[in-house]
Amino acid sequence: MTIIAPSMQKDVYKEFHARAYHPDVSEVYANYTSRSGKLSNVAQNDKVAFVGLQYFIKSYLMEEWDAFFSADKETAVANHKRVMSAMLGYPVDVSYLEELHDLGYLPLKIKALPEGTLVPYQVPPMTVVNTKEGFQWLTNMIETVLSAENWPIQTSATTSVAYLKVFKEFAAKTGLAKEFVPFQGHDFSFRGMFGKQAAAMSGFGHLASGLVGTDTIPAVLFAEKYYGANVDQELVGCSVDATEHSVTCSWLLEGEIEFFRYLMREQSPKGILSVVSDTWDFWTLVTEYLPQLKDEILAREGTLVIRPDSGDPVKILTGYKASPVSEYSELANSQSEAEQEALASGYEAYRWNGQFYGVCEGQTIELMDCEVKGLIECLWDIFGGTMTDKGFKLLDEHIGAIYGDAITLPRQREILERLMDKGFASKVVLGIGSYSYQYVTRDTHGSAVKATSVVKNGERVAIFKDPKTDTKKKSAKGLLKVEDVGGELVLFDNVSEAEEAEGLLEVVFEDGKLVKETSLAEIRSVIDSQI
Repeated sequence: MTIIAPSMQKDVYKEFHARAYHPDVSEVYANYTSRSGKLSNVAQNDKVAFVGLQYFIKSYLMEEWDAFFSADKETAVANHKRVMSAMLGYPVDVSYLEELHDLGYLPLKIKALPEGTLVPYQVPPMTVVNTKEGFQWLTNMIETVLSAENWPIQTSATTSVAYLKVFKEFAAKTGLAKEFVPFQGHDFSFRGMFGKQAAAMSGFGHLASGLVGTDTIPAVLFAEKYYGANVDQELVGCSVDATEHSVTCSWLLEGEIEFFRYLMREQSPKGILSVVSDTWDFWTLVTEYLPQLKDEILAREGTLVIRPDSGDPVKILTGYKASPVSEYSELANSQSEAEQEALASGYEAYRWNGQFYGVCEGQTIELMDCEVKGLIECLWDIFGGTMTDKGFKLLDEHIGAIYGDAITLPRQREILERLMDKGFASKVVLGIGSYSYQYVTRDTHGSAVKATSVVKNGERVAIFKDPKTDTKKKSAKGLLKVEDVGGELVLFDNVSEAEEAEGLLEVVFEDGKLVKETSLAEIRSVIDSQI
């Protein structure tokens, strides 16, 4: 659903504000800031990726408002008057909108840091101010939509940057080629998002970090429309031939071996082919079917990617931490005693009378040897591989693994750490879903738009909020300047007009026009230079 109603993209109470500001106020100056990481979804996070402003400018400030200015004045304000009068219960005065229509453009100026900048909490990446007297109401009228259209993209981009940092960390530690890293985090979030627009916005945040794996097509379209990307000239986002359970189930009678052969021989004889592999019995597929298909897989021109989609992703991929005691029955008086000793020593599996056991939800369970090994080690046993220059095992290029369900930032780190501890390079792809990208709110980074300065009776007045009931909501004060001090961005508030004109915040939008444009490639470069 697309609703073009620029003057109504706000909270209802803001309709009153054009009349409520002090009559002598002629200018309102505000900023957008992420105030706190207390509720951040990224552990020990101290910066937020500033991404998405250009989309807001092009989509809302330009496209939507162009429709307002292109219509005749009566038509432009009629629906606003009708709806707002009904909601407020009295005839709404729309003369302020008529004056705006007569002016013919949005008298606003936005200054910002370059998109892609990782901005510390409490430092504003952007400010906004009206440029013409009589339109002081406009600055904070757009607060609601400015917030709603910006915090989600920035939050997803910040999450994506966090994933990318960890992939880079373990690639460096284990000797995995850095060229593989951008493909290790794959966006699978579309179906779990609040609609296609949310998927496109969040999906762009994913791509902005430098990760390129995605199944969210609208994110690529978003990048082309608002950020100058071009799939014909650059790698914007990519995916591979892949199956799902419904496809596998259609081969119920023929079986999975014939299914794999059909795909590899007739439908995807070269390139990357990802096959969901837990439709029925995952470990039988791994230990029985893949060895039978080994020669065909190694002869194929490309990589077959095994995709488990259920269970504990950490244990499915990396196995169990097994006690080095070869046989507990020779040491302990009972299996219960052996189990307690193994668990107390930090192990997840132990051997009793030749059988591996573990504990799941408080219950003792039998474990197959393949479960204890985990998928990556099983694939190594079947297909082999090479050693990296750091001395870690690297799976043969014809075989790989992806896990696309229930991945979180803590699980990502645990998976890569456990693979490294077992001597494996971090060659695995992880799907990043809506739990990572949508289980967030505006409070995740405390993002807010606040006014800090007004001009009243021709004099500049610094304003601020400092609630005694919640000190975290204390705002900056007066005009603002952002500077680089010792390699860190620092906010200086309550500065003079001359000082405000300096600093790192640059004009990107003024009086209805985008005056400084960026691109997806530039954003990725900015982020890459900081991580």
